[in-house]
Amino acid sequence: MESNEKDCSGCLERKGIRPTANRMLVYCAMKRSHKALSLGELEEILETVDKSSISRTLNLFLENHLLHSMEDGEGVVKYELCEGHGTCSVDDMHPHFYCEMCHRLFCLKTVHIPMVEMPDGYVVNSVNYMVKGICPDCSCKTKKPI
Repeated sequence: MESNEKDCSGCLERKGIRPTANRMLVYCAMKRSHKALSLGELEEILETVDKSSISRTLNLFLENHLLHSMEDGEGVVKYELCEGHGTCSVDDMHPHFYCEMCHRLFCLKTVHIPMVEMPDGYVVNSVNYMVKGICPDCSCKTKKPI
């Protein structure tokens, strides 16, 4: 087993997840991508793994707080590995920016999400904050020279 596979296997085991071949493939693909991925994108990357296996793995990772999910601005759910020590907390959540021109999703990891004071009895498990507009690349393309 090469170093990268050992790292992936160790991370899954620390979360109490048995590192099966499919789980390792999904985790390693997400780790290599450095961006949020949809089920369809993972299916394209992992041609040998069927959609239902990927879906079950994503749900298991969500349940064990190894990744978090967000809607990408077009109604597609995307998944992103949690930062830090392999666990998601509300403090790890960050806003996302959806460009309405190029349809890309950007993580704004340096932008803080303010905590909303919840009424008694409510427990916050995650925060999903989406900003929509035009990204800097598309903004430059739409500016006309004088």
